[in-house]
Amino acid sequence: MVKRLLTALLVLVVVGAASAAGGYFYWQSRLEAPLALDEPMLYQVPSGAGFNQVVAQLEEQGVLEDAWAFRLLARVEPERVPQLRTGEYQLLPNMSGLEMMALLGSNKVVTYSLTIPEGWSFRQMRELLNAAPKLDHRTAELSDAEVMTLLDREGTFPEGWFFPDTYRYHLGMSDVDILRQSLERMERILEEVWEERADDLTIDSPYEALIMASLIERETGAPEERREIAGVFKRRMEQGMRLQTDPTIIYGMGERYEGRITRADIREATPYNTYVIDGIPPTPIAMPGRASLEAAVNPLPGETLYFVSRGDGTHHFSRTLREHNNAVNRYIRNR
Repeated sequence: MVKRLLTALLVLVVVGAASAAGGYFYWQSRLEAPLALDEPMLYQVPSGAGFNQVVAQLEEQGVLEDAWAFRLLARVEPERVPQLRTGEYQLLPNMSGLEMMALLGSNKVVTYSLTIPEGWSFRQMRELLNAAPKLDHRTAELSDAEVMTLLDREGTFPEGWFFPDTYRYHLGMSDVDILRQSLERMERILEEVWEERADDLTIDSPYEALIMASLIERETGAPEERREIAGVFKRRMEQGMRLQTDPTIIYGMGERYEGRITRADIREATPYNTYVIDGIPPTPIAMPGRASLEAAVNPLPGETLYFVSRGDGTHHFSRTLREHNNAVNRYIRNR
């Protein structure tokens, strides 16, 4: 009788163990089962969301068919539960539930790009930031001065101080983050470029180099011309001539500019109009790229004092006023 009882107990233990093992392996298989997706899906982990809240949301959206397995995981093996990070993530059909949870705890968030073109103004940059999707627009209602204060540059005029480039961001970032990156990068690059400057410049500081670079940037998009334009400006300043560059007229006009410069505009005495003022303007007029910064501090030697647009993005350079007037007749008046 005792022997039979022991045998029965042994059988029960074996059956129980087998059942437990089977239950455990079934549970693991549900954790590793593919997501219920037919195509990639963008999922956003809400700010401050906990693991069970995310599991419930994914179950409600039909992504997780065995949400119970993940709730059990949080109870019996909490060390396997990742610390979820706010952001957007790309979920794929062949991804397992465990792989998805690991992804939601990683820094592999979906990112977006925003390109600031060379030669743009700070106003244009702000308009682009205000229109950027998925970006927290913290500066939209602020003045330029308030933006610079927010960036710890109180009293700094913003024009020219932001480096034009492509910047990447993700959900949860703000326009302040991009502005700060762009500002600090311009400061760093300007410092590097100034250290490599020529010895005989007509500009005396990194800020004047930034101003000069902005003029060069607005005058040409042809890389091979930048140093020559810088050389023309340098020689004009050395000889006491005014720079007479049209982009300074346009910048001085502000929002009044409608695509055309008149004789009255050329004669108008704004702080920026280099047909009227001597030397460089008081501030940059645009955001220069690195090539224009380098040209500003390393002008090309030569004898040219004038240039005129050919109408194809390049310029004709002249040594004398007579040669320049002939070029104007050829490229401007005839056109």
